[in-house]
Amino acid sequence: MNNYSTFPKQQERPAGQLVTIDDLLSLKADLLNEIKKLLKEAGGEPVKKWVKSHEVRKLLDISPGTLQNLRVNGTLPFTKIGGVIYYDQEDIKAMLQSRKSQNF
Repeated sequence: MNNYSTFPKQQERPAGQLVTIDDLLSLKADLLNEIKKLLKEAGGEPVKKWVKSHEVRKLLDISPGTLQNLRVNGTLPFTKIGGVIYYDQEDIKAMLQSRKSQNF
């Protein structure tokens, strides 16, 4: 069931009054905030496809040297653009899945 009651009521405008750029920017901000709120409630935080080295280190709780070793030995694919190294989130997930232990 959709609940649109969280949106502010449309303000009455006298005939002939134009919508300003500020009105549109305000509407855009309100819509973006509402979408983010709905995604958060649904557990679907927006996810970036590409992340930088410091984000990978934080995510995996590893040192810069460990991350470099993962790159050098080919365990974790990466893309380097202008001196900045990027990692695909799907590659990170695949690496974790491939290293999952099967304890019986």
